[in-house]
Amino acid sequence: MHDIRYIRNSPELFDKHLARRRIYDITSADVLALDACHRDLIRKTQEAQQLKNEIAQKIGKIKAGVCDDSELSLLASKASDVRKQIDVFDKSCSEVQAELNAMLSSVPNILDDSVPDGVDETENRVEKHWGEIKQFNFPPKAHYEIGERLGLMDFDAAARIAGSRFVVLKGELARLERALAAYMLDNHVSIFGYTEVSPPFIVNSDAVFGVGQLPKFAEDMFKITDGRWLIPTAEVSLTNLVRDSIINADKLPLRYTAYTPCFRSEAGSAGKDTRGMIRAHQFSKVEMVSVVRPEDSVNEHERMTSIAEGLLQELDLPYRVVCLCSGDTGFSSQKTYDIEVWLPNFKRYREISSCSNCGSFQARRMSARFKYFEDGKKKIEYVHTLNGSGLPIGRTMIAILENYQQSDCTVVIPEVLRKYMNNAKEINLHGGK
Repeated sequence: MHDIRYIRNSPELFDKHLARRRIYDITSADVLALDACHRDLIRKTQEAQQLKNEIAQKIGKIKAGVCDDSELSLLASKASDVRKQIDVFDKSCSEVQAELNAMLSSVPNILDDSVPDGVDETENRVEKHWGEIKQFNFPPKAHYEIGERLGLMDFDAAARIAGSRFVVLKGELARLERALAAYMLDNHVSIFGYTEVSPPFIVNSDAVFGVGQLPKFAEDMFKITDGRWLIPTAEVSLTNLVRDSIINADKLPLRYTAYTPCFRSEAGSAGKDTRGMIRAHQFSKVEMVSVVRPEDSVNEHERMTSIAEGLLQELDLPYRVVCLCSGDTGFSSQKTYDIEVWLPNFKRYREISSCSNCGSFQARRMSARFKYFEDGKKKIEYVHTLNGSGLPIGRTMIAILENYQQSDCTVVIPEVLRKYMNNAKEINLHGGK
């Protein structure tokens, strides 16, 4: 959500930011016209309320015998008319306020000045590369070929149970999923000071609106019969931990992490990555969320991204970091780094983590603030929120299967995961050894 005062004071700058997002159907003039109408209705309501009070005082004096009662009937009629007028103003005011809020809630976050201009992902800016791309002496197989040949990945059974874009993991691949979650959580909690959370997987519309998923991305989520939603990411639950709150400044930063299932409808992805686990309706992920003071969010963004990078480095998976361009940056983000891991079967980098600084955008939608004292006076400001994948389990598993595969379809287990895998060194047809 945007600060209406910012738009009033800097309409041309607001329009410039909209143009960077390639949004031309809404302008500052549209917003300010509704804003002016709303403020005018508030003024009229207040004036009518004042008139109503004045009439009530006169009627009171007449009834007390202080004034002549010849005007009583006229004043009573006038009071009735003013009450009706106030009701009309109140209704119109609420309608215009709702229209203004709907317009503002449909406008994405203002981009950071360092975000490169561009139309789509082809114009994202590569920031760095890490790791050596492995050269195989045999044609590398796709993760689903490896998993199916090992008998540990079953898409047919999943389709019979739930439909397409689901998978059943068995044996050592199911264990690898658990191992990856434990490894990631241990890093976030023990090394980087995140608080582990077990949050709800079902959330209400207010929570989804708060992070910017509603109203624009309703089709990307699963809605259950009572009107609530399955979480598309733990970001929704974790960020909303601070909704409707005023936090003491000395409690910041707040850092949360959670391992949860995630549910996405994959609307609009028909025909894309139909085989395998790249685009699934259900997947598990370890998420990071930070709540910080405004002056700390830039450094927190770099810190969060480096944490996700560190996991890939310990897993020895080659990757690159890109800064998303203006046309590819998500709705709630003011700046996003994507980390893309190398997948041999695809012969290209694919996104495995997205770390975003949302500034105060989500906090305004959630009314999440912090208080501090300056020159002896209490100040209240909106917090800044950040989120990042640290990491998605499915895509990390894909990267391990494809980068650590051997010619016979056995898979070497990265060394940092072996203690979580009963010290096994590889996954094979016999379940590992």
